[in-house]
Parts: sequence; C-alpha cells; structure tokens
Amino acid sequence: MRLHMILVVGFVLSVTGCAEKEQVTSEPVDEAPMTASEAVVPTAVDENWRNDSFVTHMHLHAEKLDELNFALADGDLEAAKTPAHWLSTHDTASDIEPDWRPYLYGMRTEAEAVQAAPDLATARAASERINAQCQGCHAAVGINNQ
Repeated sequence: MRLHMILVVGFVLSVTGCAEKEQVTSEPVDEAPMTASEAVVPTAVDENWRNDSFVTHMHLHAEKLDELNFALADGDLEAAKTPAHWLSTHDTASDIEPDWRPYLYGMRTEAEAVQAAPDLATARAASERINAQCQGCHAAVGINNQ
C-alpha cells in the first residue's frame, strides 16, 4: 500500500509540476560567485544549448527535484536534504545563457532553504519555489512542459 501511495503522490506531483501555472515573479537573488567552469557561456543566444549533455544535465535537475518531493511526501525531511544539497551545489552547465542564470541562482537559494528548513511545511514551501524557478526558466527558454 505504501508503494502505491508513493506512486500516486509522485504522479500527482509530476502532473502539477508540469501544468501551466501563472507566471510567478521572483525577487532578485544575489548572484553567487561563479567558478571558472561557470564563466564559459556562448557569445550569442542560439540553439546550441539543445545538446545531449545540456538536456541530460537538466533532466538531473528534474530527477533530484522528484527525489526531494518524494521524500517530503513521505514526511522525511532528512531524506529531502540530500537532493536539495545536490541542487544547491552541483556544477553548472557551461552553456547556460546569462539570461537564465537568475533562475539557477533562485533554484539554488531555495534548495539551500530546504536544507535549512526546521520543519516539513517550510521545506515544502521552498520546494514549491524551486518548481517556480524551473517553470520560469522553461518559459524563458520557450519550453512547453505540457
């Protein structure tokens, strides 16, 4: 029964995470210092970001957010902190456009908020804000999640 419930919760979270939502305006986030690998960006906005490496990297974001949400759905705040840590500290894809960086920094800030959350409600709210950052970036890129 527990596995069934996890699958149902996972499906619901996946559907609601991909549904079209109102544009959420986020407050500007202080940009964290970039490593040398993050400083390499294309000189022109084009379709070069649609390579296998970049898409795979973005799918890792989705997988970690799913892991985080599954842990929160199970009521396991400690388990949610592992994928939150990855989301807040992993290497940035080198071909991310400068216009998309605020979404990345917002995602990292909210992932840090999950790690620091004293309770499930606070962590769940931060997780929803991570989702809003993802959706905002997808809208900026022109990806339709339906």
